[in-house]
Amino acid sequence: MRSVYYSVMSKVAVLLLAFAAAWTSAATFLRAQQPPLKTASLESHEGLTVSVRPWTDAAQYKEKFHKNSPLAAGIVALEVAFRNDSDDSIRINLSRIRLNVDLSDDNRQGLATLTSDEVADGVLHPVSKDPTTSRSKLPIPIGKQPNGHDKRWTELQKAASDAGLPGSIVAPHKTLEGLLYFDLQGQLDLLNAAHFYVPEAMALESHRPLMYFDVDLSKRNR
Repeated sequence: MRSVYYSVMSKVAVLLLAFAAAWTSAATFLRAQQPPLKTASLESHEGLTVSVRPWTDAAQYKEKFHKNSPLAAGIVALEVAFRNDSDDSIRINLSRIRLNVDLSDDNRQGLATLTSDEVADGVLHPVSKDPTTSRSKLPIPIGKQPNGHDKRWTELQKAASDAGLPGSIVAPHKTLEGLLYFDLQGQLDLLNAAHFYVPEAMALESHRPLMYFDVDLSKRNR
C-alpha cells in the first residue's frame, strides 16, 4: 500500500512540476510579446528601444490637427516610441532630449523640444522669417507670444498636448509613444543628417542609469 501511495504522489508531483513549468513559459512568452513598432529609425540596448519616425508629409497631421498643421508653420513632429522589454520601470528625462542638426560642415546645433503651448504659438502667431538669413542662425526658439489665447489657440494647444508623449516613465514590458515637436523653420532637408539624442534614462528599481541613445535619422526608410 505504501509503495502505491508513493507512486501516485510521485506522478502527481511530476504533473504539478510540468504544469508549473508550462505556465511559467507561457507567462514569460506573453509578457515578452509587444506589438511591433511602427518605425523608420531605432536604437536598442539595455532592454530599451527608441524608435523615431519624422512626420514630413502634410497628410500625416490631418487626423490630429485638422486645418492647423504644425508642418505648415515649419514645425516638424517626430513620432517617438520608447519600448521597455526589461523588468525595470524606466524614466526618460524628456527635457534633455535634443534633435541634433548639421547647419554646415562645422556647425551642429541641438534643438530642444517644443511644448504644446509653443506649438500653438508657432502655428497661430508665427514669427516672420527672413529668407536671406544664414543657416548658421537658423533654429531660434519660439518664445511665448503676447497675444491672447482664443478658441483656435486652445484647441490647437490641446491637440498638440493630446498627441504628445503622455508621460516620462515606461512601465516594464510596455511602450510609451507620442509626438515630440521641433522647430525646423520648414527646412526638412536638415532631417537627412539629423540625430535624435536621448542623453538620460534611468532604470528605477535598480537605480541604474542607461547609456545614451543617438538615433540616426538618415537611416530611415524613404
